[in-house]
Amino acid sequence: MSATADHAEERTNPAARLGFEPGQVVQEIGFDDDVEQELREGIEELTGTELVDEDYGDVADAVVLWFREDDGDLTDALVDATTMIDEGAPVWLMTPKTGRDGYVEPSDIGEAATTAGLSQTKSISAAKDWSGSRLVTPKSARSSKR
Repeated sequence: MSATADHAEERTNPAARLGFEPGQVVQEIGFDDDVEQELREGIEELTGTELVDEDYGDVADAVVLWFREDDGDLTDALVDATTMIDEGAPVWLMTPKTGRDGYVEPSDIGEAATTAGLSQTKSISAAKDWSGSRLVTPKSARSSKR
């Protein structure tokens, strides 16, 4: 695919910037009425599979975690999310943007990610009301976890 085609897809499918690929299984945690439906549909379009929920009984290729300030402990949510994926697989933490109900401070995200053993590799404007933080297991920790 050309760079021009990549950019065109990013404009038409908001999920294109998240790096999902055909055939991947993406587990969704924290779904509620306020999540960005267009982003969810875009992920399903890119992967060619439906999002699976918290009850999925197998290992997923990635997690999309919708999290709001009043959803409980972010560190616990991140630790739980990483139990469902292979080492090195991304957890996309989706939090409400500044000024929106449920906004989570970036410093809280950084602290929770570090405590959960994750590194933030990318932040994006994922949708009109949501920011996305790509979190992964650090390379140095990957080999020592097994």
